[in-house]
Amino acid sequence: MTARLSYVLITPARNEAQFIELTLRSMIAQTYKPLRWVIVSDGSTDETDEIVARYSAEHAWIELVSLPQRKERHFAGKVMAFNAGLERVAGLPYEVVVSLDADISFDSDYFAFLLGKLASDPELGLVGTPFRELSGESYDYRFVSIEHVSGACQVFRRSCFEGIGGYVPIRGGSIDHVAVITARMKGWKTRTFTEKHCIHHRQIGTAAHHPIAARFRVGLKDYAVGNHPLWELCRVARQMMMPPRCIGGLALGAGYVWGLVRRIKRPVSPELIEFHRGEQMQRLFRFLQRGARSSKQMPWAGESNMGKGTAE
Repeated sequence: MTARLSYVLITPARNEAQFIELTLRSMIAQTYKPLRWVIVSDGSTDETDEIVARYSAEHAWIELVSLPQRKERHFAGKVMAFNAGLERVAGLPYEVVVSLDADISFDSDYFAFLLGKLASDPELGLVGTPFRELSGESYDYRFVSIEHVSGACQVFRRSCFEGIGGYVPIRGGSIDHVAVITARMKGWKTRTFTEKHCIHHRQIGTAAHHPIAARFRVGLKDYAVGNHPLWELCRVARQMMMPPRCIGGLALGAGYVWGLVRRIKRPVSPELIEFHRGEQMQRLFRFLQRGARSSKQMPWAGESNMGKGTAE
């Protein structure tokens, strides 16, 4: 039997009263529970704090940290909230740290499964599963790199997380995606295991934006992390074949071009951009070598959910 790794979870949450109880119930039902689960309420003005406080009163391993309201909303705020939670577990002997969103649910053996994968392969630094939305949408990991790990739940080996310097507080987003790329650049393996999935209860990118505006922002984030122009062109073409058809694809491309024309400063290093583009071109070359006949079999179809997070 594979030895179990000790783990902690940190959940930044901002006004998640609508969904956080689903996440709480999922965690309480886990067959293998964490040493501590710190839920950081990032200036919530709804009933998030009250709901979490009710559960933490009954379960000693759940802790609520309430932060004051912030005037500005930006993705760096999620990192600030996460780091506030990380401080609360500093003295615990954990081997794995999990970034868990406050709007997902999952099976009772979800973390036992993922921790088992980490325990069985010391080269794995970051693992996760696909997510499905209530609409039925999900990423088909037969055609999307299983090396990408969704930001909904990222399970890091502690030494990997510390080795990449934790999450980078990028105001414009792509925090989760940058962490995945950096882990691989540092020599760690990252992997999504498709045998399981979690349910995502809020449509990606729509917490504060119309779906089309959200696609524009994704394109802008694609530029920010250094997506290769050829890769992005293929990604736009794929998106134009998906709901809401050409509008979503055009919005994605417009966001990328906007960043290019405005020469927006990229928040990542030239080394990371070079590594990231190299991976993309290798994947594209392999795809072309296979001579895929179906337009659906495109490796860039759902590359990432770019900056998807609870608080921002």
